[in-house]
Amino acid sequence: MNKLLFTTGAIALAALAYLGSGLSVSAAEEKAVKLPPPAIDTPATANTATAVFAGGCFWGVQGVFQHTKGVLNAVSGYAGGDKATASYDIIGSGRTGHAESVQITYDPKQVSYGKLLQIYFSVAHDPTTLNRQGPDHGTQYRSAIFYLDANQKQVAEKYIAQLDAAKVFPGKIVTQLTPLAAPLAFYPAEAYHQDYATLHPSEPYIATFDLPKIANLKTMMPELYRDKPVLVSQAGKAG
Repeated sequence: MNKLLFTTGAIALAALAYLGSGLSVSAAEEKAVKLPPPAIDTPATANTATAVFAGGCFWGVQGVFQHTKGVLNAVSGYAGGDKATASYDIIGSGRTGHAESVQITYDPKQVSYGKLLQIYFSVAHDPTTLNRQGPDHGTQYRSAIFYLDANQKQVAEKYIAQLDAAKVFPGKIVTQLTPLAAPLAFYPAEAYHQDYATLHPSEPYIATFDLPKIANLKTMMPELYRDKPVLVSQAGKAG
């Protein structure tokens, strides 16, 4: 779905689809649940670290992490495919291997990788829906963690197993774990996608599907929430 063409009428259709599936339009708020933190975490040995998560439309995922304390930058982009197809117009086919993703640069002394995972699974998306988030469907909207090293892989694997064992969700977690390595690297999205939730809060898509995620972060994890988001435009560049 081209979200840039998401009109008020399309919102109404999406609402009907949600209701038909047993979920309300405010399902993002109703489904959110504060999960326990991971039993293990990555060591805080550097001044900065990077995480890459995919969880449906990157606008909302980016918005959540831009409001997270300790995050230095959160860039919308594409991961899982090669550079030649890292384009919004192309990845929409669902055949490029890319997923709409967010690259998070953070200070591990302020927020750990495990805490980012806790936010990712708690409020940023629904990890139990295969190749779908809200009204968006296709492999480009899949739930995926693109790990950068063995430590991230281990923490993510064990956390998924921990959450599944605790049955915190009504369904099994379908989040993919994929190594992030060239040529399947992270590629920043076009400039007009950056900071989208902040710049367009009144757009029906943002108001319906993304702002509730940020509100849930504030309500459920106030210790990790910051009111003023860190924006890509302020960082000077995407990436």
